[in-house]
Amino acid sequence: MKKLLSLLIVALIMQTAYSQTDKDTANLLKVGSDIPEFTVKTLDGKTLSSDDLYGKVVLINFFATWCRPCNQELPLVEKDIWAKYKDNKDFVLVIIDRAEKAEVVKAFVEKKKWTMPFYLDEKKEVYSKFATRFIPRNYLFDREGTLVLNSMGFKKEEFEVLKKEIDDLLKKQH
Repeated sequence: MKKLLSLLIVALIMQTAYSQTDKDTANLLKVGSDIPEFTVKTLDGKTLSSDDLYGKVVLINFFATWCRPCNQELPLVEKDIWAKYKDNKDFVLVIIDRAEKAEVVKAFVEKKKWTMPFYLDEKKEVYSKFATRFIPRNYLFDREGTLVLNSMGFKKEEFEVLKKEIDDLLKKQH
């Protein structure tokens, strides 16, 4: 019995270590990285390019409609970030759905009554420039297009840090 318990503990430790390594290797961008070149379309077909983002503080959020942590985080993004900064010309919020059809995302946004800007990445082409797996993800870039903060999953404490960092970046003069 003791031997079995020991084996289970070792297996749990190995899985935890593997999971953290797996999560670390899934992230393709590190703090200090430049914003990758990409183009996305809004739900109504307008185009946004990474070139349009320079000179702005940019928060890029990757999500999926079926993702439970994403559905915990998005209401806070709407209430605590979008409501506060939507009229700030120095801030851009880019919420990108990962690998779902436009109809699915549009129905989701309408049902939730979101006012935030949503973009489509039906083939995961944009997502693949940022990460290999796991959502939700947030990438915060400064006005020079340099990654200053990234997060994976949803944790309230990390979300509070993200909000403070956005605030601090917007207070800095050009």
